Amino acid sequence: MKKLDKLILKSFLGPLLLTFTIAVFVLLMQFVWKYIDDLVGKGLEFSIIAQLLLYASATFVPMALPIAVLFASIMTMGNFGEKYELIAIKAGGISLRRVMTPMAFVAVFLMGIAFYFSNNVLPVAMYKYRTTLYDVQRKKPAVSIRPSEYYDEIDGYVIRVNGKDPDGRTLRDIIIYDHSEGINRTNIIVADHGYMQSTPDDKYLVFTLKNGYTYSEPQDGEFHDSRPLTSIGFDEQELTFDISSFAFSKSDEQFFAGHYQMLNVFQLDSMVGVLEDQLEFRYVEFEKSIVNKMRVYQYHLNHQGDSTAYLDVARLIADTTADVRSRVYEQARMQLQGSISDVQMYQAMIDSDKEYINRHYIEWMRKYTLSVACLLLFLIGAPFGSIVRKGGLGMPLVASVIFFVMYYVIGMINEKSVRESAMGPIGMWISTFVFIPIGALLTWQATTDSSLFDLHTWKRWLKIKEKVKSDIESRSSSPQVDE
Repeated sequence: MKKLDKLILKSFLGPLLLTFTIAVFVLLMQFVWKYIDDLVGKGLEFSIIAQLLLYASATFVPMALPIAVLFASIMTMGNFGEKYELIAIKAGGISLRRVMTPMAFVAVFLMGIAFYFSNNVLPVAMYKYRTTLYDVQRKKPAVSIRPSEYYDEIDGYVIRVNGKDPDGRTLRDIIIYDHSEGINRTNIIVADHGYMQSTPDDKYLVFTLKNGYTYSEPQDGEFHDSRPLTSIGFDEQELTFDISSFAFSKSDEQFFAGHYQMLNVFQLDSMVGVLEDQLEFRYVEFEKSIVNKMRVYQYHLNHQGDSTAYLDVARLIADTTADVRSRVYEQARMQLQGSISDVQMYQAMIDSDKEYINRHYIEWMRKYTLSVACLLLFLIGAPFGSIVRKGGLGMPLVASVIFFVMYYVIGMINEKSVRESAMGPIGMWISTFVFIPIGALLTWQATTDSSLFDLHTWKRWLKIKEKVKSDIESRSSSPQVDE
């Protein structure tokens, strides 16, 4: 490997790793902000949160790689141009394509890595991520009884305390509403103070109450109005609450199995075939249902060309009384409404089946499009950086955001069109088809040293235009001497 290649790779790999890390971190922070309510206040172990964040980070890798390649290519070539290293390289007889070759090999390598990750690692990571997130969302918040607030997370009980000592277990002025025997058998327990602690296995919460009363007034039964309020005093009473449902528990691992985001390309291909066979069966079922409902129409279909059958039916209806005709028309109307309802029901089912199949196609194509995006955005970023000749973090960051947002927005619009069957699965490649000419144009402009996208050229042209305009205005405003 030549020294020039080492220089280029060293300049390229640093920003690549940095940008990739930042992109994953930003996407991960977006995830944390979205699910912050499900993570905070539940007493989750650090290992559970770390696993969830790790699985979530893995799902962001296919999107973070194209962003990193785009930013690193713009920044690397921009630094070369800004420091006049690119000019020195060209003066040595080395073309721009030769300068881009080492980075192109890295982009191709990352394209292969991105596809392998999307096809083999991402389904497993997505499966673990969805399962862990579902378990976290199902977990109840940790027991947290705060002063002057009603706590109702324990099934069958509402607890209120007016004071809590700094030790976290001594409670003052306690009121417990016991609905465990039903809403009509409410018991109220009042205590001056007490202690709260959980068992070693965290399955039960034990309250030791001091100096209180238990009030009970039945609200059901035939003679409940005549039953007196019962009051029982106590010096010490112990209550045990079952909090086993507050513990973190893992759901069945087969619960999310078979989801389209958790399949590789071979599994998606097989699943699409099965779903399309089911959709074809739905069409056949729909046809049979409509034929059975519309028996009159079936009768006419079986007698095509025989006009006498239709005339006989019409004559039969015409010869009957008004009451009979009214009942015939009403029955026909009800039959028609039933058929319309069946059509709408089957149409909704077919549309749902089509959308589900399209989601499989979208996930299938996404594994390829995001992989190709690594090379495609490199072919845009590298020539663009050599043209603008601006390094650092400012210009490359702004340009990267603009290009990737354009790519992402076009992709999302076409993904929605594919999902709604407005276009076929090939629509997932439209953003790629749009950016290929842009990359080709930028590459041609960069290799031919065109000044079309050179900012300095545009600044000089604007200055010349302003000077010419000012000269014309000064001449037109100056007095003319009559001869």
